[in-house]
Amino acid sequence: MTRETILSNAKIVLEDRVLDGTLVLRDGLIADIAEGVSAAGEDMEGDFLIPGLVELHTDHLEAHYSPRPGVRWGKTAAIQSHDAQVVTSGITTVFDCLRMGSDSDGGFEQGEMRAMADALAEAQAEDRLRAEHLIHLRCEVSTDNVLDHYAEFEGDPMVRLVSLMDHAPGQRQFQTMDQYVLYYQKKRGLSDAEFAEFCKRQQELSARYAKPHRDAIAASCAARNISVASHDDATLEHVEEAIGYGIRLAEFPTSVEAAKASHGAGMSVLMGAPNIVRGKSHSGNIAARDLARMGVLDVLSSDYVPFSLMHAPFILADEVEGIDLPTAIAMVSTTPARTVGLDDRGAIAKGLRADIVRVRRPDGVPVVRSVWRQGRRVA
Repeated sequence: MTRETILSNAKIVLEDRVLDGTLVLRDGLIADIAEGVSAAGEDMEGDFLIPGLVELHTDHLEAHYSPRPGVRWGKTAAIQSHDAQVVTSGITTVFDCLRMGSDSDGGFEQGEMRAMADALAEAQAEDRLRAEHLIHLRCEVSTDNVLDHYAEFEGDPMVRLVSLMDHAPGQRQFQTMDQYVLYYQKKRGLSDAEFAEFCKRQQELSARYAKPHRDAIAASCAARNISVASHDDATLEHVEEAIGYGIRLAEFPTSVEAAKASHGAGMSVLMGAPNIVRGKSHSGNIAARDLARMGVLDVLSSDYVPFSLMHAPFILADEVEGIDLPTAIAMVSTTPARTVGLDDRGAIAKGLRADIVRVRRPDGVPVVRSVWRQGRRVA
């Protein structure tokens, strides 16, 4: 039986313009886009219709699973809670980050993230979830066991993105020690002596493992046709290294120099939507709005606040010269989808998946009013 939904009297955000018109969803796909108001269908009352948002990097599931140090929540309950917040933020495709690599100072035990992935797959099979969930493996290449964790995901079709990261002091995000002290010494309550020993250990691990682990994981991803992301690139040398690995996504570059070089090399530059909303980086690095003004910001990620992915594009369209609403919305839909090879979604165009979000924009914060995934209303 044909399943059809008609949404009329809407401001439809296309890739190149905003159209006052009517959208027809049929059998899970976008069947027609027409100018003007149709007598048939549901009145959108002049609200925006935008593509379902595509989230490539969120640590939010981890926060639901481990809401406090030493606390583990039930996996299915954590997944459903995460999914509910994601979809009501307008996100219809989400890459859930699972952390690979741990040591005595942090991370998850081997097998925990594999069990989480199994719970995700089971929840989707049981139709518990409203967004589509895929997996992003965050590989901490300076840990001694990252390859053991990564090996548990060999052949898993849900893995569509892998990032290579090194959070050792003096590296990338933490080239200076000010933020490293805040992140690790103060949060963990370490004495100066304990912190000095911690830093020494992390630097030794990075020197020993980072390069061979990057090489091994990048080669594996190339063989499996999995998209690879760099993380916290700070220098031109980091960017050259990323080019050598065939990286398509540059996550959170920490310098303007690295962002410009990554963008110029054809990588999609990803920054945090919370950075846009707050007007600055929480870790003291570059402001995403500055990259937007320079024309080298391609993708936004909600990172740790799901709703920021809906909020940030409207801020960019309001406040950054040269960025209109279609351009800003593409940063959270079209470009992330295409960067990781999801060519069936991410834009409002005939024949694509009917992943659609109805948004009302009064002054200030937008309001998500309805969400459809593959033509089925899920919020």
